[in-house]
Amino acid sequence: MKQSKNHSKLNKVDRLVTAGFGLFFIGIAILTIFTSGSTSLVGKCVVVFLTGGLGAEALFSAVRNRRSLLSRIGPLP
Repeated sequence: MKQSKNHSKLNKVDRLVTAGFGLFFIGIAILTIFTSGSTSLVGKCVVVFLTGGLGAEALFSAVRNRRSLLSRIGPLP
């Protein structure tokens, strides 16, 4: 019986990089809360929830050994 290789699994380096990017995006969300001065509250909340959500999802994906949403976007310019 052939064993199929699951391409959604990550090796240790990929997991560390994904977790690092997750922490980076969470840090950006926290900095946005404290450093955005005169922007609207709605705009600030949208940015914080998007960046924080993507960061948290990347961090949980690294823990679960799955590809994150950020890695599925593809190569960005």
